Amino acid sequence: MQLNKILKCLSLILVFLLLVGCQSKKETTLLFVGSFTDKKPGEGIHVFEFNNETGEASLKFTLDSVTNTSFLKLSNNGKYLYSVMDSQMPYHGKIAAFVVDSINGKLDLINIQDCGGLNPAHIDIDKTGKFLASSQYSDGSLSLFKINKDGSLKPHSQVLRFKDSSVIKERQEASHIHSSNFSPDNEFLFAHDLGADKIRGFSFNSNTKDSLLNNENQIKMKPGSGPRHFAFHPNGKFGYSIAELSGKLTAFNFRNGDLEYVEDYQSYQKHQNIYRAADVHISPDGKFLYASNRGPEEDSISIFSINPENGTLTLIEHERTYGEHPRNFAIDPSGEFLLVANQFTNNIIVFRRDIKTGKLSKLNQEIVVKNPSSLQMRTYDVSL
Repeated sequence: MQLNKILKCLSLILVFLLLVGCQSKKETTLLFVGSFTDKKPGEGIHVFEFNNETGEASLKFTLDSVTNTSFLKLSNNGKYLYSVMDSQMPYHGKIAAFVVDSINGKLDLINIQDCGGLNPAHIDIDKTGKFLASSQYSDGSLSLFKINKDGSLKPHSQVLRFKDSSVIKERQEASHIHSSNFSPDNEFLFAHDLGADKIRGFSFNSNTKDSLLNNENQIKMKPGSGPRHFAFHPNGKFGYSIAELSGKLTAFNFRNGDLEYVEDYQSYQKHQNIYRAADVHISPDGKFLYASNRGPEEDSISIFSINPENGTLTLIEHERTYGEHPRNFAIDPSGEFLLVANQFTNNIIVFRRDIKTGKLSKLNQEIVVKNPSSLQMRTYDVSL
């Protein structure tokens, strides 16, 4: 009798496990949009649910009463979102940490820390997910933070300040750190100084107690180039800098902790007296590179193929952005869509991406957000 009861219980458990195993996996892709708020409290962050089949987006959440949340960065595991706050203000900016409610598409504030400088413009997170670097444009500073297990930020452990200049007086009168990137091996951090025409490399060890940035190595860019953003190739061997003031892309080999120059490429289609190149990203498969060009006469995405052997680029074409001032753009996790944030026309344009050719096709969907300046995307498993 006792044996029959045990067998019956085991059968029920087996049926339950089979039912659970047969449930289809449910996923949702979230789009996080950071915006400038005209230097006053306003709607700074929007969260949308993105349809991976149609390219449509539906608003799930809006964070109000924040100022100039102009750059966002998701944690490596997608559980937390970090945002600059009070960028372009005459006082120290801040970095805010949020926990992501992926089921409901909402954000909950964890904490806020002073960034240690003026006008935070960019955030990057190291490969362990334990450290965050913040780049401050206006006073040319670079800050390092420790990330706690709950996603919160400790006060900055290090702030480096740079005093330098270059040849374009109205834009390069001082150092302007526009972004920084941890290397694929996580042993270095490269900071891009638009004001000094330099990429500043630092050694970084995430396993030490202090984990500070040390041993600066200056990589000199061409005078008047203005290095702004950077992307490492998924293979960890190549890197690409986009220079705002010259409108050019520079390909590098990443070897032994150093960036070795390969070649320059013009990102704009047309010659201009003023360039405002902005952002650069590589497709998930590593075959294509995309860059954004923000006027004044051309608002476009340049598309290049990447030679897998040596990292050199070949221009495919230019695609207009159907809006003005494409400050930032993002490729969705599937690699099938590319979204462009046109800051001055308050719209985000959705393109379908041809995975084989790299070319873009505009969809009819358009996401309306005031002053969009930063995009992050992540696909979450929301199976119950």
